[in-house]
Amino acid sequence: MEIAVIIPAYNEEKTIGNVLTVLQGSDLVEEIIVVSDGSEDRTVEAASAFDGVKMIELLENRGKGGAVKAGLDRCTADVILILDADLIGLTEDHIKTLLTPVLEGETMMSIGIFEKGRATTDLAQKITPFLSGQRALKRELLENISGLDLSRFGIEVALHKYVDDHNIGTAEVSLPDLSHVMKEEKLGFWKGILARAKMYWEIFKYVARIDAGPK
Repeated sequence: MEIAVIIPAYNEEKTIGNVLTVLQGSDLVEEIIVVSDGSEDRTVEAASAFDGVKMIELLENRGKGGAVKAGLDRCTADVILILDADLIGLTEDHIKTLLTPVLEGETMMSIGIFEKGRATTDLAQKITPFLSGQRALKRELLENISGLDLSRFGIEVALHKYVDDHNIGTAEVSLPDLSHVMKEEKLGFWKGILARAKMYWEIFKYVARIDAGPK
């Protein structure tokens, strides 16, 4: 099965290079797609410096769901690996751990959970593992999500609801020594808090919309 990696990135010039370096060293990945989601820094330039990386530049911010949809539309891979652009400590073993349950037919989606990375990010994922941004999944799952491009930060919730509604089993896999840069670290404490609040508000709005169903 062909495997493509989609990396939604918004102002991640400082970390995207480390993620791409590891991905290019993996013999499991055929295609790497970075989607700059309206970035205002040098994310595009940083990612474009890597040979073979497909760069998609969205001029307006569409949120994670819109970025993933843009990447999905530009590839034909059977299996999609979605990774955050701000990961700290990513290794080729993490990539293999995420992909193996899907490639071996054990599940249609695996969800990566940080472990022994940093206390704050470990705790957040233990409380809400279904919000993890690291996952491998069959292409058809993404294609079956109605309004994927409108889900913004609700993409993980949409996937969770879909597999739950259709009794599709998932696999949670541990990603030891992996973490990511928190919003409060990127933006400063108060701006980070506001950005986090906005993210949760977008998730809440999406959940409310899908719970309401068609009118």
